Amino acid sequence: MYLPKIHEETRLDVLHDLIRAHSLGTWVSADETELNVNHIPFVLDSSRGEFGTLFGHVARANPIWKTPANALPSVIIFRGPQAYITPSWYPSKHQHGKAVPTWNYAVVTVHGHPEFIEDPAWLYEHLGHLTDAHEASQALPWKIADAPEEFTEKLLSAIVGVEIPIQRIEGKWKTNQNRQEADKMGVIAGLLGKGDDDSVAMASLVQQHLKP
Repeated sequence: MYLPKIHEETRLDVLHDLIRAHSLGTWVSADETELNVNHIPFVLDSSRGEFGTLFGHVARANPIWKTPANALPSVIIFRGPQAYITPSWYPSKHQHGKAVPTWNYAVVTVHGHPEFIEDPAWLYEHLGHLTDAHEASQALPWKIADAPEEFTEKLLSAIVGVEIPIQRIEGKWKTNQNRQEADKMGVIAGLLGKGDDDSVAMASLVQQHLKP
């Protein structure tokens, strides 16, 4: 990933927070003939390994799990808030006109080699962690045990688990770090004026780069 120092985010807790908040990863792997792309909701265990470990699952019908793991160097991309930035929000644009549009975003890329797991007990535990994480905000959280046992067993036989120890992790926060303070304030106001979730979240990230 092209990563200028001004946009680099290295704090592991911050990178992990983005993964947990935006857990649908775009998983890109390479074999001898092509690139393979899968979109997987991952669970992150930050206590496993130097940089943490990702856990997920794929359909058994997906041929990705039949490829030898050593042949699958993988990159998983987790995209956080993103927003188009118009130069009209910069006070400096109205002073001298030397401004162009840009796009702000926060992303984390993870590198590692997957290991595939068929053990039903592992899969059951993994699905429990996954649903607990995403059902926590529901008024009546769904549990695996809510479904009939034979139904669950049938579904478990149709998936394969994947475990990816994180070997390298990078964060890129492109949040107007190169603009003067007045322009940052203009971006924050413009984003808050749009009001959608991504714009509000991006305004918060830009605000973090304001000088005290």
